[in-house]
Amino acid sequence: MNTLKTFFFLTLLTLLLVWLGGMIGGRSGAMMAFIFALIMNMGAYWFSDKIVLRMYGAQEAGYQESPELHRIVSNLAAQAGIPRPKIYVIPVAAPNAFATGRNPSHAAVAVTEGILKILNTEELTAVLAHEIAHVQNRDILISTIAATIAGAISMLVQWAQWGAIFGGVGSDDDEGGGGNLFVVIILGIIASLAAVLIQMAISRSREYIADATGSRISGHPLELANALKKLNGAKIPMEANPSTAHMFIINPLSKGFIANLFSTHPPLEARVAELEKLAYGQK
Repeated sequence: MNTLKTFFFLTLLTLLLVWLGGMIGGRSGAMMAFIFALIMNMGAYWFSDKIVLRMYGAQEAGYQESPELHRIVSNLAAQAGIPRPKIYVIPVAAPNAFATGRNPSHAAVAVTEGILKILNTEELTAVLAHEIAHVQNRDILISTIAATIAGAISMLVQWAQWGAIFGGVGSDDDEGGGGNLFVVIILGIIASLAAVLIQMAISRSREYIADATGSRISGHPLELANALKKLNGAKIPMEANPSTAHMFIINPLSKGFIANLFSTHPPLEARVAELEKLAYGQK
């Protein structure tokens, strides 16, 4: 069900982008918006992993420096039936982890120095299994596409608003595009908000799936639940770009009512409850 929801929301995002392009420039605007999204997705597909790893200063972990990490990841990858991802360590004290890469053959898992200090071996294994699950399920590609389309929508909204202010989209044309300033701004705001909500729904669905898949790979659903509680309870802040927050196993951004309302992650209590159901064989 979560997989069907994910592709439904991706389709909705794409349609929203094309609709917004049509609102700005008619049929040609819709086509340009679609082509623009394809170009952005191609760039994200090939280069997003390198960009995000460099963004957080991640260093590839050699076997001599991190034999335990290599052992855990190798075993989990074999269990999942995928090539072993590259392993990176991020030199920050905040405990967290994420996976990146365009497919299972070109993937990487990254952990912070902080997570290596606060989790025991079983909990770390469960967290890494969650990240391996993201790789196996190709969640990275899905979330990258979602983030790219949402970003394209935000850019189109800004262009539309500036164009409306300076008269670029202020009058109707023979293709059905254009509109008055007030309508363009209001619809642009609605489109941006809808894009954020859809992206959030996609990310939340994929987290539930990765929790379940990772638990089956590792055989440690309760250890993953315990790890999530430890990570969520950590008081060490982490500087993170909001555009990449959805990649981490726990939201790295500061907590608060508004932040939780628009969080790309499901509520901790809901994730723990689902993991406990898995552990005890409940339906």
